[in-house]
Amino acid sequence: MTRIVKTAIIQQHNTADINDNRRRIADKVRCLAANGAQLIVNQELHDSLYFCQTENVDLCGLAYPIPSDVTEFYSRLASDTGTVIVTSMFERRAPGLYHNTAVVFDKDGSIAGRYRKMHIPDDPAYYEKFYFTPGDIGFQPIDTSLGRLGVLVCWDQWYPEAARLMALAGAELLIYPTAIGWESTDIEDEKQRQRDAWVTVQRGHAIANGLPVVAVNRVGHEPDPSGATNGIQFWGNSFVAGPQGEFLFRAPDDTETEAIVEIDLDRSENVRRWWPFLRDRRIEAYSGLTSRFLD
Repeated sequence: MTRIVKTAIIQQHNTADINDNRRRIADKVRCLAANGAQLIVNQELHDSLYFCQTENVDLCGLAYPIPSDVTEFYSRLASDTGTVIVTSMFERRAPGLYHNTAVVFDKDGSIAGRYRKMHIPDDPAYYEKFYFTPGDIGFQPIDTSLGRLGVLVCWDQWYPEAARLMALAGAELLIYPTAIGWESTDIEDEKQRQRDAWVTVQRGHAIANGLPVVAVNRVGHEPDPSGATNGIQFWGNSFVAGPQGEFLFRAPDDTETEAIVEIDLDRSENVRRWWPFLRDRRIEAYSGLTSRFLD
């Protein structure tokens, strides 16, 4: 017996028209569901442009509470299509207090759970610390009708500790909504190195934890409103990897893409028997991992 989850990804090019972005996502969700998708994963902050290229307090007006009319929109979409939907939202928790939050809707429209992004970058064109408070609910998988989802967000995908803690808490699938791309002044070799590193580290999480990985990235160019840079060319390349890091699907770097990929969640059991990394961990020797640096 195998437990197959028909998992869909939506790699989209966004514009400044939030309602249109949301409408296009809904149309794609309905189409994917009609073709058998059970789990649908969206990219990071999928309703808007990636607004963190600049620091602008007025953009905090894009945030909304959970629940709200926006969560109700995705709740209805999940229940109407009978799918589990992973969304990525700009959460307004209180005045002046915001999170980058993944919200998972079960197929009956209920909120199965949420995850607040833990690792917050602060780099040129990625000024997320200006907007987002680091998550405070830890690395807890979200239980759904399809299984236990280890949902993380973008910058979290570089940290093996985050993937491991999700695995140790019983996650059956690692999911990374993402917004990452190139700055135009990078040379082509550097662009290739960056993208390859992004893919490789996440495939490593799949291998080290014996779990499938789903990474869904934005695509297309988004200008820098300040004009300080030439904007970001999001590199797409959304992919699904199996528990040995094998590619099950890989999207192109330059076009919108929707795809349905069959993921066998029971395969992880066999892979972990062949490669028993969790069995052989020397947990008594890892205390240094809670230090910033071992001087």
